[in-house]
Amino acid sequence: MTTPSGDEFLYELHAEVELEVTLIERSHAEEAAELPVSEWLYDPADVEREEVGLRGLLDAIEVLEDPGNA
Repeated sequence: MTTPSGDEFLYELHAEVELEVTLIERSHAEEAAELPVSEWLYDPADVEREEVGLRGLLDAIEVLEDPGNA
């Protein structure tokens, strides 16, 4: 097993985080918030916090990927 280079690692991380953001967007957490709490599969506030964190991580990855920012 080889260790990916810095660029490969950032590319793979970027793809993985983008996938997670897409999954969160498709979860329609805002619709779950309209249901009674007893019917929630997950807390919509937790989903929103996770999305905010992932978007921040995406921004940081994009800064590292752009050679003009170094």
